[in-house]
This record gives sequence, structure tokens and C-alpha cells, in this order.
Amino acid sequence: MFLLAGLIGAGTLPAAWGMLHDYQRQRVMTFLDPEGDPLGSGYHILQSKIALGSGGLFGKGFLQGTQGHLNFLPEKQTDFIFTMFAEEFGLIGSLVLLSLFFIVLGYCYAIALSARNQFCRLLAFGITTTFFLYLFINMAMVMGLIPVVGVPLPLVSYGGTAVLSIMFGFGLVMCVYINRSRTMARRNFGEPI
Repeated sequence: MFLLAGLIGAGTLPAAWGMLHDYQRQRVMTFLDPEGDPLGSGYHILQSKIALGSGGLFGKGFLQGTQGHLNFLPEKQTDFIFTMFAEEFGLIGSLVLLSLFFIVLGYCYAIALSARNQFCRLLAFGITTTFFLYLFINMAMVMGLIPVVGVPLPLVSYGGTAVLSIMFGFGLVMCVYINRSRTMARRNFGEPI
């Protein structure tokens, strides 16, 4: 079954490639070979990889990164903030940041699992999954695993609407938790629900 789906998907690739606009084809080609145009469309990802590698194990120190502070790294305050963070704090600092994100994700998924009804459970799962996708897309983008798409890193990047939407989502997750807590407290004290 999977082999058949893979063959059908591979057969539709030429038709899909023909339907893409020129800038979309350029983005795919840059993703596959960023060194093909190092001063043009491949500049962002090449500078990002240089900054990630120059951080080393422990980093260069706070405000000591060269790629970000000498303006080689574009959009260092929004899309490429993780690259700048990794250059200044290194692999160890990046793993600490990643573990803090996983703690937040774990708590949010635990809240979703303990929700009192299906709507609250789906709401909390959806918001937490959106938060995870923001994290995954940003980190994979700056490492060159996926094409550069311009997604900020939640709770770290400078930004307006992304910060507002993430905070609004966390407020809804906390509302799900508080609603669950009140229901549990009423059950413990024998009050009618």
C-alpha cells in the first residue's frame, strides 16, 4: 500500500514542478543546494550554518557572537534568533533552551490529557501542537533541514503577532487547567458539579 502511494506521489512530481512559480522553484533549488548561489538566495542558510558551527560546545559568550553582531546573519532578532543564541551559548546552551521548551510542551500535553471534556482536550492539544510546530519549523529551518520560511521562535524571537498568538494560546491552555482543577476540587469536597 505504501509502495503504491509512493509511486503515485513520485509520478505526480513532474506535474507539480511544472505548476510551481519561478520563486517557488528557486526556493526548492536553494534548499537542495544553498552553495549554488552563496551571495543570493543561499546567503541566509549559509550564514546560519556558519553561526551554528562557530558557537562550538560552550559558545562565544553573551553578546560576543560575530555572525550576528557583524550583520552577516540576516533577521537575527526574529527568524534566526536560535542561530544567534547557539553561536553565543553553544551546544550546551542550545540543549538547555531545548529542554526548557520540552518541559513547557510536557506540561501543556499533561494539561490536555487531564481536561474534563473533549472540547477542552482538543483545544489544549491543538494549541500545544501549534507551539511545537513553531519550535520545530524554526529550529529545522535555521539548521538547513527544511527551506527557510520565516517562522519565529516562540518566547524568544522579537515580534508582535507571534508573541500575541502564543500568549493567547497559553492563556487558553491555563483556562483548561483551571477549569479541570475546579471540577476536581468540587468532586473532592462532595459538591455538586
